[in-house]
Amino acid sequence: MSQLYLFATLAGTRIAVETGEVEAVVKLTDISPVPGMAPHVAGLSALRSRVLTIIDPAALIRGMPTPSDQRGLAIIANIAGHSYGLMVDGVTDICAVMEGELPLRGQLDPAWVPFARGLVEDEHGPCLLVSLANFVDTGSVLVAA
Repeated sequence: MSQLYLFATLAGTRIAVETGEVEAVVKLTDISPVPGMAPHVAGLSALRSRVLTIIDPAALIRGMPTPSDQRGLAIIANIAGHSYGLMVDGVTDICAVMEGELPLRGQLDPAWVPFARGLVEDEHGPCLLVSLANFVDTGSVLVAA
């Protein structure tokens, strides 16, 4: 049985996300910074009369926030009853993958370890399979530490 995935680029790396986690992909417009927040929290934005917390996963991966002029797209997700927008570099496709999730193979960059849960292969090769909730949950743990 095939599973449907959204393929995107995040921090220069190809990723895949199960479409069940994705509410929408939107072009970001205004992000209002919130003073005192961790670097991976870009700020707040509005979408269809609701407030989104905008997360910058690349800040968790690379250790520094994405420059304002490079913030273009976000994957919208409902995580633990809250609306989040997770910034990505770009989105390339939504397609079914017959093999589904594969185990991680080879050496993984340590920055991706908390976020990658497996691999997904499409016609362009392997992609890291990530769960969007891990960027919210792990980010909270990293800030508390």
